[in-house]
Amino acid sequence: MKPLVRSLLLALLLLALLLATSPPPAQSLEFPAQNIADLIEQTCRLTPFYELCLSSLRSDPQSGAADIRGLARIMAGSVLASASRTLDRIQELLSRAPDPESEQPLAYCAELYIPVVKYSLPQAIDALDKGQLGFAEYGLSDAGKEAEECEKNFSSHGGSPVTEGNELVRDLVGVALAIIKILQKSF
Repeated sequence: MKPLVRSLLLALLLLALLLATSPPPAQSLEFPAQNIADLIEQTCRLTPFYELCLSSLRSDPQSGAADIRGLARIMAGSVLASASRTLDRIQELLSRAPDPESEQPLAYCAELYIPVVKYSLPQAIDALDKGQLGFAEYGLSDAGKEAEECEKNFSSHGGSPVTEGNELVRDLVGVALAIIKILQKSF
């Protein structure tokens, strides 16, 4: 047998052996879950906001058939929904702002949230779908940072009227990033 053919056969044999001994998909690599409820609970236990994670995932009908990547996508969708609601609230408050002093911090927050809602988070969700976990992590992190920046912006203006939304976005980002970390460890 020629050396090139022998090398090719050996490489194919090694590849087949590697594939045969490689771990199963990400869902069962980290969690020997009996069912999806176990997977959700076990996943949420590894996040910074267990109850928020549980309620967010359980409220989404798609979680019933999701693997860990699907759970990460659902959480990213929850971040997008929360950021969208916060932006809507900011824009509503802006339309009723009585003076420029109260309008300025709201306008700044709108400037922070608009690109997050229109670009960063949709791109992060798309990256999750494509398995580009680092890019997804970056887009989600950006959303959390912008929510914190919005909140800080009100410190010299007597408090934020969108604290609840900012905090929810930040906390949902924390959950989504923790689930992405689980995915990164499983690959």
